[in-house]
Amino acid sequence: MVIAFLRTVILYLLIIAGIRLMGKRQVGELEPSELVLALIIADLAAVPMQDFGIPLLTGIIPILTLLCITMALSVLTMKNVKFRAIVCGRPSIIVENGTLHQREMQKNRFTVDELMEELRMKGITDLSTVKYAILETNGRLSVLPYANQLPVTAEQMNVTPEDVGLPVVVINDGRVIERNLHTRGLDRNWLDKQLAQHKLKQPSDVFLLTVDEQNRVYFVAKEAVG
Repeated sequence: MVIAFLRTVILYLLIIAGIRLMGKRQVGELEPSELVLALIIADLAAVPMQDFGIPLLTGIIPILTLLCITMALSVLTMKNVKFRAIVCGRPSIIVENGTLHQREMQKNRFTVDELMEELRMKGITDLSTVKYAILETNGRLSVLPYANQLPVTAEQMNVTPEDVGLPVVVINDGRVIERNLHTRGLDRNWLDKQLAQHKLKQPSDVFLLTVDEQNRVYFVAKEAVG
């Protein structure tokens, strides 16, 4: 049991290291080469975890080899545009000036239903309002509407809204995050006053409390358990 535990921990940490090398991406955002790498590493790690007769190095060495290849490919794709196009592919223009490029859709096996779904998810129902729709190399669809379809900005309306900055979480599900509290220059006395204003006695009664750079508070108390 101890051997099984140690083998699993070692392989798990190795896989986590490999995934971290890919950067902070979701599965749907992985390039084809990155997805293939993730699948192969998972398969290589599963065998030594299950079969104790296989030496641990039999799983570790191929995984390390793949990670080294990935790092080398990453450097090459950063420095060589042509190589990047071969490995990662090129973006495809699916819609241009409101017109569908059917050949590009067929080449990428991208159906009309998938296109309409992606457009609806971005709040667009009329293809004629789309200047460009580009299928990126990670499979996501980037949509650029015509200029007259873009939302009006505060600058265009000559309005100067107050910049509230980035809110930080001070209480997360009843737990006080002291570091964030001090980041805003606040202390426990301030926090106790906030609790008193909402007729609460302790942080464990708070589900969420955030404070922005203007010291504006967003407060959510925990719901009573029925």
